[in-house]
Parts: sequence; C-alpha cells; structure tokens
Amino acid sequence: MKIACTDIGKKYQGQWIFSNINFDFVEKSKTAIIGFNGSGKSTLLSILSGYTSPTKGAIKHYIGHSEISKDELFNHLSIGSPYLDVPEELNPFELIKTFSSFKPFIEGLNEIQILERLRLSKEAEKPIKYFSSGMKQRLKIGLAILADAPLLLLDEPLSNLDKEGSQWFGELMQQYINDKTVIIASNNIEDEIKYCSSIIDISKYKKS
Repeated sequence: MKIACTDIGKKYQGQWIFSNINFDFVEKSKTAIIGFNGSGKSTLLSILSGYTSPTKGAIKHYIGHSEISKDELFNHLSIGSPYLDVPEELNPFELIKTFSSFKPFIEGLNEIQILERLRLSKEAEKPIKYFSSGMKQRLKIGLAILADAPLLLLDEPLSNLDKEGSQWFGELMQQYINDKTVIIASNNIEDEIKYCSSIIDISKYKKS
C-alpha cells in the first residue's frame, strides 16, 4: 500500500501538535516515526489508519493505482499498540478465532499455528485478564503482524516486552513484513526502528 500525505496538520484545543507534513509512504516501505513524548507520533499513526482526521491537509491510500476509500481502509490494514483494548474475558484461542472472522491471517495460518507463533500455546484457554502486560503485548502486536493486510502500523511495539520478548518481535518482523508497508511509532528505540529504512522526526513539524 502507498500513502500520500499532503500538508498534514493536527490541532488540539487551539494548539498545533504538528503541521505541514508532506510525505509519501511508498509501497512495501518501512518507516519509523520518532519524536519526544507528546510530539504526536500516536496521533499521526491514528491519522494514517483513517481513525482520526487531520485538521488540515489531505491523505490518500492506494493499492497499486487504485485509491482506497476511508470506509474500505480497515480491510487493508492492521494495527498493534499497547493502548488498544482487547476483550479480556476471552482466552487467546477465542480471540484469534474472532479476529480471523474479520481479517484472515497470512499464509493461511490456522489458530493453532498463530498461538505457536505468539508463544501462547500453553495459555490457549486462559482468560486474557490473567495475562501479564508482556503476554498481552505479544498478543496485540503478534496479531497485527500476522494479519493478511498490506499496511502494518505499530505503536511502540516493544512496550512491556523484556529481552526475550524483543527477540521474539525481531523474529516475527524478519519473517513476515517483507511484503507489507510498515510504519512504526517509536521513542527512537533501536530494536524497534532497525527494520526501517526511512525516519520521520515528527518533532521537526511542530508549528510555532
């Protein structure tokens, strides 16, 4: 997927968070959005997902030469963030089955194979509400990476992950993101942005 941003800006409570972002995320590119806390990384990611509208500017999404409407965009993207809520009364197997009813997994992976790749096979029937923060993060980030969608958006993917979790994240990224357009919002953490060939420092777009 390609995303074309023209003069994007976002204002909250009368103040600009960022402004004048002109950038094309080309198909299958890997881009990191970095900046200090509160600089607007998550907000820009939300705009790129179509969930939030910019205060000014235009954003267009394309697959090939065909523009994707905002109403159809959800079908072509996956997003992983520590701030996303999941139905914690479900267990991982139930959540994966529910997820797959909305969006298929890559390579035709089934529920058992997804659990294996999330390293949650032993907790398949354990309610998510009893999971540690790291286990919940593996679930959220892993489902996003393994979804069959051309656009992958990740917000601080290593949040709540220890060294072993960081290694797991790296293995999944190396194996499954080649054919995706990937955008990662990061606090400039090396193990998050090392998969990206382009970097946007959003703090440089703060309007005075």
